[in-house]
Amino acid sequence: MIAVAKGKLKAHMLEYFRRVEETGEELVVTDNHMPVLKVIPFRRKLSPEEAFGDLRGKVKYNGDIREPETGEWLEK
Repeated sequence: MIAVAKGKLKAHMLEYFRRVEETGEELVVTDNHMPVLKVIPFRRKLSPEEAFGDLRGKVKYNGDIREPETGEWLEK
């Protein structure tokens, strides 16, 4: 998390916004050392291919994937 005072943000806003965009880090804006705003990066929805594409062909399941597997979990 990045914290910055309002006055410093005003002078360097583009730099801070680029940093949030590039790193994914949150930016907290303060006024008199108290947090007043939080800027977070926008996360777009990933398609299943984008999210799990690197796992294609690496995962194997030996059974009916639609059948419940409740017997494997401990019930409390």
